[in-house]
Amino acid sequence: MQAIVLQARMDSSRLPGKSLLPLGGKPLIYRVMEALLNVPADLRILACPEDSVLEFAPLAAKAGFELFAGPKDDVLARYCLAIKKFNIQRLIRATGDNPFVFADAAIALNNEALALGADYAGYSGLPLGAGVEVVSASALLCADGEAVSSYDREHVCPYMYNHPEKFLLHRPLAPLHWQGNMRLTVDTKDDYDRAQILYSELDLYGKERCNGEVINKAYKK
Repeated sequence: MQAIVLQARMDSSRLPGKSLLPLGGKPLIYRVMEALLNVPADLRILACPEDSVLEFAPLAAKAGFELFAGPKDDVLARYCLAIKKFNIQRLIRATGDNPFVFADAAIALNNEALALGADYAGYSGLPLGAGVEVVSASALLCADGEAVSSYDREHVCPYMYNHPEKFLLHRPLAPLHWQGNMRLTVDTKDDYDRAQILYSELDLYGKERCNGEVINKAYKK
């Protein structure tokens, strides 16, 4: 089984409650899930800490995501507990501050990872906030058993790509039409203000608003 696992939490020191801030009339975290619906998967999971369940549960249900609660700061463990519960073999990792994820790039990366049998795959050169990571469950479980630093456990994937002797990595430069020196993530008030403007522009494109080339074009207007 292949799953999309989206990690999110309610608290944020730089932009408190950002997951529920409105973006185009719906909460930001819902817009992230909405974008990820354009990426094929057997299962979609919103993985959050226990203290976010109350706020996220109705949004996950509306978007067609399973809700899974796990450790707050040990996000690697949160992923691995979800892997075990849902019997996941491969997963696409996404984060809750990226409402403009490039769905078409995620599909392409996943296809490349599957063809190569990669343990870890991620494009370089994408705008900040546009990408996902594709990971095998066995690699994540291995990392969970070996990673000890708080950084590796909070950020999930560094242990894998920092140990190329253990894992088969696929980290190519993204195709040129997806590249860009742009900031699409929402981490600060300035990011959020920019996201509101960009989403209004993208709303004109309908379903194509999750296409990387369309987002690049709208951002540069």
